[in-house]
Amino acid sequence: MSENSNSSGTRKQAAKFSFRDNFDLPLLVIVITLFAVGLLMVYSASWQMARNQGYSEYDTVLRQMLIGVAGIIAMGIITFIDYHRYRRYVVLGMFVIIILLITVLIFGQGTGTSPRRGLMNGSVQPSEFAKLMIIIYLSFWLDSKKETMNQLSFGLVPLIAIVGVTAGLILAQPDVSAAATVVVLGGILFFVAGGKLHQILLVVGITAILGVLVVKLSSTASTRLLDYWNGLQNPEQASDHVKWSLEAIINGGIFGVGIGRSTTKFIGLPVASTDSIFAVIAEETGLLGAFAVLALYIAFIWRGLVIAQRAKDQLGRWLAGSITIWIALEAVINTGVLVNLLPFAGNALPFISAGGSNLVTVFAGVGLLFGVARQSKLETEPVSERSTSHAVVDLRRGDRRGSLPRPVRSTGSRE
Repeated sequence: MSENSNSSGTRKQAAKFSFRDNFDLPLLVIVITLFAVGLLMVYSASWQMARNQGYSEYDTVLRQMLIGVAGIIAMGIITFIDYHRYRRYVVLGMFVIIILLITVLIFGQGTGTSPRRGLMNGSVQPSEFAKLMIIIYLSFWLDSKKETMNQLSFGLVPLIAIVGVTAGLILAQPDVSAAATVVVLGGILFFVAGGKLHQILLVVGITAILGVLVVKLSSTASTRLLDYWNGLQNPEQASDHVKWSLEAIINGGIFGVGIGRSTTKFIGLPVASTDSIFAVIAEETGLLGAFAVLALYIAFIWRGLVIAQRAKDQLGRWLAGSITIWIALEAVINTGVLVNLLPFAGNALPFISAGGSNLVTVFAGVGLLFGVARQSKLETEPVSERSTSHAVVDLRRGDRRGSLPRPVRSTGSRE
């Protein structure tokens, strides 16, 4: 009786919600701004290539816009779904992703000379969907294993199996960067869920050994690592991708050459509208524009951790925190590769790079963030707002066995 009453009260409370209550307005502004910047830069980076191939100069950007609109609609729908309802579907969802990854290995198609990583003429890449699905699946799985998570046979071993199978299927495409991203996301979730230090170190050790094996067995991985090392020693010996990216950044200077006036995108910068789009931004808008885009991602991290901090339960914290870290990780890898801070990886720049699978997936992830924020507002007794400086620490507080120490506060202090 009381449960029905609470449900009725929740529905009445939700009916009174304004647009601002349903959507976290700061996060919405950040995401839409990044998407708008992406549309502008995708057009600038792709119009001549499209024209040279016999297409309309607006072909790529219109496709990006339509996919983005579809992603925004999906984001809006996901926002209004209580994330706890996904529990009954996560196993099926993970199974579908595994089947799609296997299907890619059998019937996969690439675009041009690229490896077979997609379906439907290479336009649908299940490896992108796998990144979000591994977050959702592991969040619910770890939530159900809170009591046994730190037991080796019930926690760490099954988790390694789940992540290993997913990453292994992606690696077989081959897509080293996506496989590594899945492994990192699995490790991050195990950490925020309260995994013990010795188990985390064990995972790091196993990952390092597997990484060495991948480099030894994969010519792609070994070439990328060698190019990265050579670039650290001397930028002139870096890969062509890095050299063209650095030239674009140098050409842009502080204020940029102007929107649409980049030259490196025409004469050598590879995949300018996807992997290298940040170099185009830096050349056309200068360091000021590049830092403004990075500031938007920093603002995204801040808002995502605030949402995680205010979540009404541990599951919401894990979902919101991990999605935030995932999107931030994609941005760090994409921008870090272009200046040789990281070995080459094909991670897209979230909300900005051209590409349907990644764009739809990150919008779906943001929809989950909005959903967590909305559910936290439906609580009759809202979660108190702590300072965002403790947001990452609080992600590990649900399970006291593996949690970090709580900061000492004075008795009379107010939050």
